[in-house]
Amino acid sequence: MITIQNYSKKFIARFVGVVGLTLFGILPVQAQLYNYTLTNSTQITQVPATISLDIIDTIVSAGEFTILTQALQAADLVDTIKGEGPFTLFAPTDKAFSALPPGVLSDLLKPENKAQLVKILTSHVVAGKVLSTDLKSGEVQTLEGNKIKIELGTSVKVNNATVIKADVFARNGVIHVIDAVILPE
Repeated sequence: MITIQNYSKKFIARFVGVVGLTLFGILPVQAQLYNYTLTNSTQITQVPATISLDIIDTIVSAGEFTILTQALQAADLVDTIKGEGPFTLFAPTDKAFSALPPGVLSDLLKPENKAQLVKILTSHVVAGKVLSTDLKSGEVQTLEGNKIKIELGTSVKVNNATVIKADVFARNGVIHVIDAVILPE
């Protein structure tokens, strides 16, 4: 026989069970680590620290690399960077791309300038997983075949760019967020 008291106990038990499962299901998601770096004392760069995503999916999920993602698509490099790797990507933020002189980005994204865009983007990629602890001052060869200059000091410089967030791990490598676009010489 179902009484109001038994029904209340069953309802409360179910409610507590559902709330408990919901909390335990949500907590790991909320507990996912996020790394934050202050840039210019006002902007926060947020990049998920997860190795379950590849480099492309990691930059897409961060939301600060829409121009880089668009450029990689225009250059047909997405599948390459999603590949097995490992790769090290020096990833310019949207703000870094916006700092290019007016018209440069829109010209680079035109199909007739694809070769130049590929050259620029592959100058941001190094074969292998190069962590910040592995960096040394000197030159490093990129996938483009040119060399970029690494300078260690109070900050890490890559040619004209400064690393504003280092060691963002991805399944197929590592990402170092930079504040400028590296233009090959």
